[in-house]
Amino acid sequence: MDWWLWILLGLTLLVLEILTPGGFFVLFFGIAALIVGATVGLGAGGPGWFQGVLFSALSILSLLFFRGPLLARFNSHEHKTSTVDTLVGEVAVLLEDLPPGAVGKAELRGSAWNAQSEEERHLGKGQRCRVQRVEGLTLWVRAM
Repeated sequence: MDWWLWILLGLTLLVLEILTPGGFFVLFFGIAALIVGATVGLGAGGPGWFQGVLFSALSILSLLFFRGPLLARFNSHEHKTSTVDTLVGEVAVLLEDLPPGAVGKAELRGSAWNAQSEEERHLGKGQRCRVQRVEGLTLWVRAM
């Protein structure tokens, strides 16, 4: 196959990867087609059957070795930017009395949250507390 057909196939596959929701499958086939196209363009592509084998081998090997780390890299950013994690250290105002070990309500960023005290003493309604951690929809608070 001519070099420009490999390049056209590679670019088409890369565009297809952009247009489909992520899984990073087609990306590696597109890159392999571009590599085979460059190899054929430089005169080192060999016969058509070898180009097909080279394309298949590059596609499968790159998929096996690079897809996992690429997905891990993209998924790790989603967990780091969680908005719940940014609540730690903020100030919440208790909407009701909070005895030790009980669950009450606190206001934070204009919303009511379940709140539980990390202290052994009674916390009163209207008291300002600092969020120590977030577990599900419960804020663990400590008096300021």
